[in-house]
This record gives sequence, structure tokens and C-alpha cells, in this order.
Amino acid sequence: MNLYDVMRTTAAVRDFTDDPLPDEVLHRILDNARFAPSGGNRQGTRIVVVQDPDTRARLAELNLTAARRYVAQIKAGQSPWNPIEPPAPSPEEIAATDVGDRFTKPVLTAGAVLVVCVDLGVVAAMDQDLDRIGIIGGASVYPLVWNILLAARNEGFGGTITTMAAAEEPAVQDLLGIPRQYAVAAVVPLGKPVKQLTRLTRRPVAELATRERFDGAAF
Repeated sequence: MNLYDVMRTTAAVRDFTDDPLPDEVLHRILDNARFAPSGGNRQGTRIVVVQDPDTRARLAELNLTAARRYVAQIKAGQSPWNPIEPPAPSPEEIAATDVGDRFTKPVLTAGAVLVVCVDLGVVAAMDQDLDRIGIIGGASVYPLVWNILLAARNEGFGGTITTMAAAEEPAVQDLLGIPRQYAVAAVVPLGKPVKQLTRLTRRPVAELATRERFDGAAF
């Protein structure tokens, strides 16, 4: 596929057919995705390919802690898991929130599940001393994750970036034997899409970019 076509049609895929994701195709996806940039080219990422049904069932279960808060905050009119304001629902209300299977089904039905980790010992987190949640370290891992999804689209497969399991990071680390020095950055289910979208909707460039200042003229 043309690069721009891939970029414009790589949707978040959560519904998969029963088609397998052959190892040779997944290897080709990872072989091309690995050329993503990372801080200092230190390449501190590791990927655990999870195919065992029992392990995937446990990963799906570990999504529920974050999913309950996510849904409860939406119902309360909040942007879920935002780091600016505390949850309006009480812990008891969050624990009692029904989330259905939309946060667990992709992990259970995908052809393979990738758990992407990054070594915090080689991440340059320039924002670590600021009085806010750190995000800069993600520059050393999320370009790789996005490359995986672009490569999957090019192969006729798809997936999505999920981060719910990160709320239970120690349990994920124990489940997969991940050293504590490695942060769990994403869980990416990959498979054959039930429906392959070919047209996505995004804000126009004029609403995305401005000249010279945040409040500058639209680019």
C-alpha cells in the first residue's frame, strides 16, 4: 500500500475474525516496525508475544480495574483517567461499575497479543522533575507501537493500542516475568479485522496546527 493510504486508513481495530495471524506475518510486521526511533537509539523496548489462552484470559481480567474507573468517570461526565482532577465516583461506585466485555474481548479474540515494555533505565524522561504526570518517556516506545499498527494494516491485519492493563502493572510483570525496571507501555491485540475501515475522520490541519504560538493563526 501507499504510505499515505496506510496512514489514513489505520483504524483502531477491536473486532477480529477467526483467521489466524501466522507467525511469519507477525515476524514481518515486527521486522519492519523495529526501525522506529527511540531516544539515543537505545532501543530499550521489549515485546512479549502472548498466544496462550489462559495467559490472555488473565491479561483480560487485569484490564478490569482500569476499565471500571474509565466507565464510571465517563458516566459522571469526566474525561476518564485524566491526571488533572480526581475521580468524581467513589471507590465503591467504581468497583461496582459494569463494563461489559468491550475492554476484554479484543485480548481474547485477537490472533496474537503483544505486550510492549520499555526499560526505564534507558529512557530519557526530561519531564521527570515537572509538577505533572510524565509523558516524555513515551517517545522511546510509542513510535514502535504505532509502526506495528501501520505494518499490520499493510499486511491486511489490524489492532489497537490498549493501556488498561498498565493500571495493574505489577501483576502483569509477575504474569509475564517482566523485570520491575521495565514499564508496561501497551497491550496490542492484533488480528484480521471483521471490517476494514477505509475512511477515517480527523480534525483538519487548521484546527491542529498554529503559527508561532499556541494562540497563533491557523497553519
